[in-house]
Amino acid sequence: MEIDFVWQMWVTYGFILAAVVLFSMERITLEVSALAILSALLVFFYFFPVPGDDGRNLLGPTALLAGFANPALIAVLALLVIGHGLFQTGALDGPARYVADLGSTRPGLTIFFTFLLVAAISAFLNNTPVAVMFIPVLATLAGRFGQRAPKVMMTLSYVSILGGMTTLIGSSTNLLAAGVVLTSHLPPIGIFDFVVPALFLAAIGFLYSTLAVPYLLPDRGGPTIELQGNASGGGKQYIAQLEITPGHPLLGVSSTAGLFPPLRDMTVRMIQRGEHPILPPFEDVTLSAGDVVIVAATRQTLTEALKSGSRIFEGMLEERFAEGADTHGGPAKPGGELVLAETVVAPGSRMIGQTIEQIAFRHQTGCIVLGVQRRSRMIRTLLNDIRLEAGDVLLVLGNASKIQDLRHNRDVLLLEWSATELPDPKLAHRALAIFGVMVASVLTGILPIEIASIGGALAIIAFGVLNVRQAARAIDRRIFLMVGAMLGVATALEVTGGAHAIANASVVMFAGYGVPVILSAFFFAIAVTTNVLTNNATAVLFTPIAISTATQLGVDPMIFVYAVIFAANCSFATPMGYQTNLLVMGPGHYEFRDFVRAGTPLVILLWLSYSFFAPWYYGL
Repeated sequence: MEIDFVWQMWVTYGFILAAVVLFSMERITLEVSALAILSALLVFFYFFPVPGDDGRNLLGPTALLAGFANPALIAVLALLVIGHGLFQTGALDGPARYVADLGSTRPGLTIFFTFLLVAAISAFLNNTPVAVMFIPVLATLAGRFGQRAPKVMMTLSYVSILGGMTTLIGSSTNLLAAGVVLTSHLPPIGIFDFVVPALFLAAIGFLYSTLAVPYLLPDRGGPTIELQGNASGGGKQYIAQLEITPGHPLLGVSSTAGLFPPLRDMTVRMIQRGEHPILPPFEDVTLSAGDVVIVAATRQTLTEALKSGSRIFEGMLEERFAEGADTHGGPAKPGGELVLAETVVAPGSRMIGQTIEQIAFRHQTGCIVLGVQRRSRMIRTLLNDIRLEAGDVLLVLGNASKIQDLRHNRDVLLLEWSATELPDPKLAHRALAIFGVMVASVLTGILPIEIASIGGALAIIAFGVLNVRQAARAIDRRIFLMVGAMLGVATALEVTGGAHAIANASVVMFAGYGVPVILSAFFFAIAVTTNVLTNNATAVLFTPIAISTATQLGVDPMIFVYAVIFAANCSFATPMGYQTNLLVMGPGHYEFRDFVRAGTPLVILLWLSYSFFAPWYYGL
């Protein structure tokens, strides 16, 4: 291509440099920085157009804004909705909980296989919800193994990134690079087209992350995270009751060594059988219909019981959410969007000295009391017989609107930060089915990823897995604005000849060293840039350069495109390099230098590994 617009090309380089500076400084939000760069591009090329053969401005608003309609970007946003559906419904909580349970016998080995599970899930699901889901799991396992959060959290982030590198849908980085390939009139990238070299790099990175990273990070002490204590049974204890009804999962369960095995992480305080209370130690006690079991458990334990669909609260929930029982607009059944929250009995409350049954809490508020916490003394009585005191904490369950109404209740103080949405286990099966159909349609070639992901996002909403508000919340506006803007910059780079010029300079600089050296240098440059810029922006900017470089060298362009994908995923050396790094920074008590210390050797290791593997694998 003849470079006819040299000065516009240099201005485009200036815009790229400005983007790098703005994104790396983070003094201005990513959204504002992206919009500022895009606005500057639009204004500049409006007054200084790049005319085509027909006189039309090749970099007018239509061309520069086309990135916001890029199929790959739309696919990324649709996959975020599907991933949020899986996360919101707890569809993947089962495997995570199963792995956590294994930790009681072989915690060290279990942590290793947990990381393996994280990498496998990340190959098909957005990394951010995967990391969110496994942070409490890893915290629990680390606590049982005598480790602290800094020893496991960074590894969690790294293995999720490495797993996402292996398939087309594993990371937004991969999809965006594939989107640029489509605009360059090259064959589309399949879901497993680069899986062999990706698995090679992921395996090396996985071993480094699990075996070396924990020893490179300091243990700054302090608590792991609150989730750990709760999950393992420590922390604040609530008094709750389980009503054994016909068909209840605890019906017929006998005590073993004074404990009831299905009630792990719960302490049984008393069993009320008719008029006779049974107190510990429980020897040869078999639960029967009509028994009321009083237990002490943390909020996390109670939440996990509700999420898992174990049905231990079945009798109480069905009775108190009985259809038509609430004349004040309370929930008619335990389905729908339920929220678990904490409220405190206010000083001077009319509830003081009364029981939950006497104040008709459910009829008054539309919520039920799942547990009561009192710090002053141990409670051994039925939940409905507890006379409330000022400062008592009530764990309440209800529809989202009813929980919000508690803000205006003068008798209790709603701790809004404590509100947690509970997934409906029935919706988890729908989410998994939708995700499975989407992946199957892509793997079999029935539909391209863009169409399959949009259809999957539609199904997530149409079948009630998420409502429109929840789906909209799943869409990351930073990804949308930043990637859309950087696609505009990439278009300007291509049209003005900037990509061609960089590719030509690279070829000239390493002319005497051959394709393997050029590929290695190219990988290294991208791996450095992705830790300063962002993984998505780096992939979008370097993909056209990769295609131009490969074309000049006379090799398959996909070799260099795959190098972009792998190198842009090497976001290990800085916390802003990838979202999951930022996500684990707090729970792991990390500082910036911790990512540099642990991540830089990993970047170098993957660069050297690819530099030797790629020439052999591709026959260069």
